[in-house]
Amino acid sequence: MWKCGSFEFDERMPVVMGILNVTPDSFSDGGLHASVQQAVSHARTMMDEGAHIIDVGGESTRPGSTEVNLDEELARTVEVVRQLASEGICVSIDTRHAEVARACVEAGASIINDVSGFRDPTMVEVAKACDAGLVVMHMKGEPKTMQENPTYDDVVGEVRDYLRDQAAMLEAAGIAHNRICIDPGPGFGKTFSQTLEVVRNFHEYARLGYPVMCAVSRKGFIGWAYHIDVAADRDEASAAEALMGCELGATILRVHNVKATCEALKELRPLVVLGLGCNVALVANEGEEQEGKIALLNQAISQMCSIPDSQIVDISSFYGSEPAYYEDQDEFVNAIVLLRCGVPPKELLNYLHAIENSLGRVREIENGPRTCDIDIEDYQMYVVNTDVLTVPHPRVLERDFVVKPLMELRPNFVFADGTVLTDEHVEYGKAWKLQ
Repeated sequence: MWKCGSFEFDERMPVVMGILNVTPDSFSDGGLHASVQQAVSHARTMMDEGAHIIDVGGESTRPGSTEVNLDEELARTVEVVRQLASEGICVSIDTRHAEVARACVEAGASIINDVSGFRDPTMVEVAKACDAGLVVMHMKGEPKTMQENPTYDDVVGEVRDYLRDQAAMLEAAGIAHNRICIDPGPGFGKTFSQTLEVVRNFHEYARLGYPVMCAVSRKGFIGWAYHIDVAADRDEASAAEALMGCELGATILRVHNVKATCEALKELRPLVVLGLGCNVALVANEGEEQEGKIALLNQAISQMCSIPDSQIVDISSFYGSEPAYYEDQDEFVNAIVLLRCGVPPKELLNYLHAIENSLGRVREIENGPRTCDIDIEDYQMYVVNTDVLTVPHPRVLERDFVVKPLMELRPNFVFADGTVLTDEHVEYGKAWKLQ
């Protein structure tokens, strides 16, 4: 759960945050909701269309924008926040100014969305003094200058590490982990190509163990990638990007067009956790056994790409492990694959068995040696208990060779039956990461 004041949001399902710019100069909707009455009316419409949160912004932070006078930002935002909060709406205040954040929290805001990533110690103090949810965003520089030749050696890695460090700083200041959401900041101090690289790697940010925001709506990189010049005409493409971001691991979707986004999310496929193992590799030299086992698992992963209506979204490192249950056999190599899948669980199991069989799987000894074993550890939205298949896997939390790689990919994973990922119950198959 992402805890935002009195509101809690389940990270397993998309959370739609409707954008409410009460500014005259925002890049796509400046001036449309400038009065309190217009703003509140539009917020109600977005809530009716499926929004869970309304994000109120009183300062445009588009590239090249100049800082707004604090009194002006307060005048634009506080009354709108107060009225929406009084109607029981979860309100976010989009600001980089501690004074505005404090005033809006006092007026009823439940989230502080800080584009400057809580770099200001005063903003951290505001966060410590309340129980609002926090959105930590990456931005290189300031809005006025952030697009002046932004350079990175590794944009995905540098953004990830910044978000990790800022979130750790907030936790060290006494802020609870479950209040923090991270936003890699598409378009903020990043070229179009850098931004595209960031949004195609949301799974890297999900590995940090916080809710991830996908804030791509109407942004310039979408115009560049989809050849759509007018920002207001990018809603369909924005909805498609929001769906893609969600499948890759984003949870909070910050959007202008709530209706289009909710329609696109109908195509969201459940997340499937697959556990892979191998301890039989036909190789000429004993010293090559580990590499042979890895090669077999890589073949299995390659074949998964042919499963209909499915897409691999992340793969763990390879882990060595001691044999479990039947101990008189060689060590295993294991991995976890995260798959977005539109194929029902039992049908998926048939595809996985076909992959195992193609790689020479032999079932002579229960839990015995095998060239390839693929288990459905979890299939989100499905709880199944039949003679053919049980999901979540009944032994999932007792197996170190499943728990460790899954923690690498999704540290706070919650299974379809509500069970939380933990290593407290591990008993079998001690595992270690292979370099």
